Amino acid sequence: MAFDTRNFDKEQQQNDIANQIAIALQGIRFGSVEIIIHDSKVVQIERKEKLRFDRRSTLDRHSL
Repeated sequence: MAFDTRNFDKEQQQNDIANQIAIALQGIRFGSVEIIIHDSKVVQIERKEKLRFDRRSTLDRHSL
C-alpha cells in the first residue's frame, strides 16, 4: 500500500499556518493581523500592534 505524502505535507503546512496565525494573535490588545494570500496560498502574515494611552495620563505627564 502506497502512502501519499502530498496530503500529509499539505495538512502539515496548513497546521503550521494556523499555528503562526494563533501566535500572531497572542497578547495583542489593540491592532490587527493581516493575512496575505496569493494564488490561493498564504504567503505572508503581518501583525500590527498599537499602544494606546488614555488622555488623562498623557495630560498629567505634560503638566510636570
